[in-house]
Amino acid sequence: MRTELRVAAYAVCVRDGEILLARWVDGGGVRRWTLPGGGMDHGELPVETVVREVEEETGYDAEVVALLGIDSIRRERPGRLGGSLDWQGLRIIYEAGITGGSLRNEQGGSTDLAAWHPLDSVPSLHRVELVDIGLQLWRDRPPTGHSHLSDPANG
Repeated sequence: MRTELRVAAYAVCVRDGEILLARWVDGGGVRRWTLPGGGMDHGELPVETVVREVEEETGYDAEVVALLGIDSIRRERPGRLGGSLDWQGLRIIYEAGITGGSLRNEQGGSTDLAAWHPLDSVPSLHRVELVDIGLQLWRDRPPTGHSHLSDPANG
């Protein structure tokens, strides 16, 4: 079985009781809210990745405040040339503050909408698990940078 590793960086941006999210559109057209962020380019530092991705997906200039944690997911996926692919995603999650820019939607990317959401409305949003993992890391700030939400035993 072929293997593939994707390294990505994401931002938890909370301001005045709201979190900044981007709406991700998957290959089948399903839309779910996620943390702004995405894949690291070769030679790029993770902090550069998250700043670039926040700007691309939301229009905002961001500054990294703290490293919250690193999350890892693993999925079996169909390979591009047939067979199966053992895919792993390594997700570096930062706390970031907004320093400039203005809210706008990404054009021609993997997201189609950016918006601020009240923290208490997050449980009712159609979202990816990364939102909950990022918020749990932001709230708890575990010394190991590990979220119990990403444990396979917690499903």
